[in-house]
Amino acid sequence: MKQTQRFALLTLLNREMLRRGSWCGETHIQKATYFLQELLGVDLGFEFILYKHGPFSFELRDELLSMQADQLLELAVRQPGYGPTYVPTSFGVTFQERFPSTTSRYSEQVQFVADEMGNRGVVELEKLATAFFIVDREGIKHFERRAQRLVDLKPHVSMAEARWATEIVDELIAKSRQVSLREIEEDSA
Repeated sequence: MKQTQRFALLTLLNREMLRRGSWCGETHIQKATYFLQELLGVDLGFEFILYKHGPFSFELRDELLSMQADQLLELAVRQPGYGPTYVPTSFGVTFQERFPSTTSRYSEQVQFVADEMGNRGVVELEKLATAFFIVDREGIKHFERRAQRLVDLKPHVSMAEARWATEIVDELIAKSRQVSLREIEEDSA
C-alpha cells in the first residue's frame, strides 16, 4: 500500500474513532491500527513489537508525525493534564476524500475497529492488544495459558483482567471472521 493510501486510511480510522468517543491519543491510534492490520488483514505495512503498553509500531509513530507535518492531522488539547488528541484537519478530510476506492475497500474493517475500540480507554486497549498479540504471534491456543502469559508479560494485570481480555479477544476474532467472509463473498459476486 502506498503512503498516500495509508494516510487516507489512518485519517478515516481517526475520524471514525473520534465519532465513537475515542480520545484518539497516540496509544488509541496505535492499538486501533494494530487490530486493523493484524486482526482484519489490512496490509498497512507496519511492524509491531511488544512494547511498554502492548503492541507498538515506531513506523506508525513516524507516519503520524509525517501526517502532522503534512497538515493532515493536528494535535489538540481537550483537557489540561491529559495527553493530546489527534484530529483530522480540514485538509486531511479533503485529502482522505481523494482516495474513495481505498477508503471504500476497507470501510467495513475500519468501521469494525472503530465500533469495537472507539469507546475503550488506554488501559483496556493495552490488555486487549497484548492478549491478541499472544494468540496471534505466539500461537498459544489454550485459554488459561494465554491469560497466564498476559499476566507474565504485564505483571500489573490481574488474572481476572487477563481472563477478561482473553475472552474479549476470542469474541473479536470470531466477529472479525464475519467481516472477512462478507469481503470474500463480495469479491466473488
